[in-house]
Amino acid sequence: MECPHCKKEIPGKSCAECGAEVPLDSQYCMHCGAKLKEETESVPEQEGGFDLESRILCPDGTCTGIIINGKCTECGDAYKENRL
Repeated sequence: MECPHCKKEIPGKSCAECGAEVPLDSQYCMHCGAKLKEETESVPEQEGGFDLESRILCPDGTCTGIIINGKCTECGDAYKENRL
């Protein structure tokens, strides 16, 4: 996928509904409006389950996700440490 303004290559994926190419991190298709399926990352488990002490909760306030690799597992928002 190419930016129409600066011609820079943008990583993309295809919309399952209309087949249009959209940016890789899009949550909705910019052509037909369909919600795009997200590839969710698995939450790392320890032997006895999750490490509840070191988890980082999504700072959204309404989301129940946790931050894994800089991204919320539920809403997909990028985590910025100084955002709190």
